[in-house]
Amino acid sequence: MKVLILGGTRFLGRALVEEALARGHEVTLFNRGTNKEIFPEAEQLIGDRNIDIALLENRKWDVLIDTCGFAPHQIKKVADVLGDNIEHYTFISSISVYKDWIPHNIAEDYPLLSMLPDDKLADVEAGTLSPYEYYGELKALCEAEAEKHWPDSVLHVRAGLLVGSFDYSDRLPYWVQRVAKGGNILVPGLSSRPVQLIDIKDIASWVLTMAEKRKAGTFNVTGPKNLLTIEELLNTCKAVTNSNAKFVWAEEAFLLKHKVQPWTEMPLWIPECSPLEGQAKPWKGTFSINIDKAVHAGLAFRPLVDTIYDIYQWEKVRDSSERKAGISLTKEQELLELYLQESKKGES
Repeated sequence: MKVLILGGTRFLGRALVEEALARGHEVTLFNRGTNKEIFPEAEQLIGDRNIDIALLENRKWDVLIDTCGFAPHQIKKVADVLGDNIEHYTFISSISVYKDWIPHNIAEDYPLLSMLPDDKLADVEAGTLSPYEYYGELKALCEAEAEKHWPDSVLHVRAGLLVGSFDYSDRLPYWVQRVAKGGNILVPGLSSRPVQLIDIKDIASWVLTMAEKRKAGTFNVTGPKNLLTIEELLNTCKAVTNSNAKFVWAEEAFLLKHKVQPWTEMPLWIPECSPLEGQAKPWKGTFSINIDKAVHAGLAFRPLVDTIYDIYQWEKVRDSSERKAGISLTKEQELLELYLQESKKGES
């Protein structure tokens, strides 16, 4: 195939390019050129999709994979330039399009977030409002915009937590590097609570196969297929890093009482017993998204140990000053001491 990838040199995009090249496809990248040395064998079109989209005029590709569409005006601009010059469009969306994650087993027909007012959309388009302020709402609008221009030819990939090398969000990398350090480690919630994540190599392989077959539709894409608990995940980190870590399972009430921020200070944790700020009920379904449709369409999963190994090797060479998530070691140790003291009092 002739494949056009918008983005393609950072994280998921990088995995998609590697997979496409490995399959012998002819790849063109359109991005801002910040990592243009990574794939010298691929055609590189350097530009900003917001202002340089005309670089795609009068070109044809079999497949377009969009890894960096965050607002509907960006999708419209691509459609205005390419139109019927592509056969199949893959849009990397997100499970953040859903109105909440309250119930378990959320499938693709679960209600989406409400649409944005026109003034907010105008601010996003003008660049005066970050698309991350309304990430889920905008992704939902992007899906609708893509379907408007390429009806029945769009693969909407509602991705869950993406993990692997070059994951600068630091959600899983935080736990890998923290477990590698060893010692007592503060872990939120019950050891049996589920987690879901998807290796970028798995999603890249599935997306390319779906694109090769020109398969369209909307799919939740996370994993694994069977239940994965936080304890199993951390024990895998422990085995891969040959760590002496000991996990201290802290109750949610303690962490919330001490203002520990879910997801940012404690990655992979959304409280199961207490609602998030502004929500009426706890988001118990965060890590039980229904992926049956994608699995039936061929989604498969690498062994978790391989995913953790990739991240650990990358952790050894990355710049630790880039970290974006995870509690500081100082604060963690203070909370650990306090939690163990309170636990002893409760036992006496």
